[in-house]
Amino acid sequence: MPSSIIFTFLDISLAILGLYLIKRHFDKPAGRRIPGPKGLPLIGNLFDVPIENEPLVFTEWQKKYGDIASATVLGQKIIILNSPKLAVDILNKKSSIYSNRPHFTMASDLVGWKDAIVMLPNEDRFRGYRKMMHQAIGSRSAVERYLDTMESEAHACLRSILKDPRNPVVPVRKAVGAVILIISHGYKVTSANDPLVRVADAATDQLGILLAPGNFLVDTIPALQYVPEWVPGAGFQKIAREWRATLYELTDRSFDYVKQQMAAGIAVPNLVSNLMDGKKVSLKEEEDIKWAASSLYSAGIDNPVNALATFFLAMTMHPEVQRKAQAEIDAVIGRDRLPLFSDRDQMPYMNALCKELIRWGPTAPLGAPHCATQDDFHDGYFIPKGTIIVANIWHFLHDPEVYPDPNRFNPDRLISSPGKPAQRDPFEVSFGYGRRSCPGSVLADYLLFIFCASILAVYDIEKVEENGIIQEPKHEFTSGVLVKPKPFKTCLKPRSAKAEALIRSIEELR
Repeated sequence: MPSSIIFTFLDISLAILGLYLIKRHFDKPAGRRIPGPKGLPLIGNLFDVPIENEPLVFTEWQKKYGDIASATVLGQKIIILNSPKLAVDILNKKSSIYSNRPHFTMASDLVGWKDAIVMLPNEDRFRGYRKMMHQAIGSRSAVERYLDTMESEAHACLRSILKDPRNPVVPVRKAVGAVILIISHGYKVTSANDPLVRVADAATDQLGILLAPGNFLVDTIPALQYVPEWVPGAGFQKIAREWRATLYELTDRSFDYVKQQMAAGIAVPNLVSNLMDGKKVSLKEEEDIKWAASSLYSAGIDNPVNALATFFLAMTMHPEVQRKAQAEIDAVIGRDRLPLFSDRDQMPYMNALCKELIRWGPTAPLGAPHCATQDDFHDGYFIPKGTIIVANIWHFLHDPEVYPDPNRFNPDRLISSPGKPAQRDPFEVSFGYGRRSCPGSVLADYLLFIFCASILAVYDIEKVEENGIIQEPKHEFTSGVLVKPKPFKTCLKPRSAKAEALIRSIEELR
């Protein structure tokens, strides 16, 4: 009996989906048709829309269809913007109707990310979160309250790298996470296996899987969310239950920590305490503060960490760039101490190197997907409500008309000189558009500088030799909403005995 009920349920779900796709297929809205690959009946461009190397495929579409292209997958319309001007005109200038998120049933409804900023629709609660995060990290004056924290964590990371010089991203992630937890919750990480960091990283890794297209059928057929966990094939329900527990452990444990510190009168100033201290806060406001603070970690950790992974790749592939940056660092501070933010204005090449990292290997190459909240016409093209809009930021940063020889890692392109203006600042297009732009761009800028400069001050980043063969890394990245370099081999070695002594003199915090 139960199996017959299951098949009936699935039959009805598929029938409803089929009717919906038929309706969408035969709808003929007014307006010019946005060019794009020709689809098949019902399934549309299911086999045209890529699941890997998406930015490269969409760049090829630009050559064939122009700066705007469209596709339809199982009734869902998707528009690709291959021009920064179009991205500004649609996503910035019309942000009031293009700032929603596509709905992910698995992530939002089943796991519980619906309360985090990454999933919230463009409504009052979303705008409230943005305001809270802006107060914490949205300006230079806000971020500069944490200069000492960023310096100390970056420097402590150098000591941790010495233990495992072939896996530098691991201590870097812990150090960046420690900075963010100080800002969000005033939480001081004291060990390599800190329980809150472990839970936070697990929740963030799970979010990446949840947002990857095609991982969960329930995102395509939302009615499946009502199938019980015991039904064969409903394993996603068990995953949702376990991941929901991880997410709530992160949000509740970190928030409870701040409240305990505040009650004891020993809280370090942070996003939560600044919003609650001495104020009468309602339960709803408290819930919003809790999720905004948690969102700061989940939304803020991967971009700078993945950019620093790109830094290790770029330096491994381009030792000539590394040597030039080290020469500048040595000229400014010598070899007896580590870089500080106060040295930054004297290091134009180092600053350009950090910006070139963002251009050469953007960590969010398609930005955050936007969703139209109402029908719209743009340049005569009809854009129906519910359309997903994607900006091909990777193409913006690799357009040979703007960045000649775009695949070459070359910080000099971003430094002006007499008769040679600098090429477009990558930060202008790298962090998204409209109300979905990254609220942590200022923090990312500061983190990149202090970590990259500190590492280059004392370490050489080298290729690995195995069995007499040099392991050559490649300029290749993973796929998805947030990307990082594909696995590659590198090794960090102290630049000298003096550099190693300087590293070992750093107080080891973890």
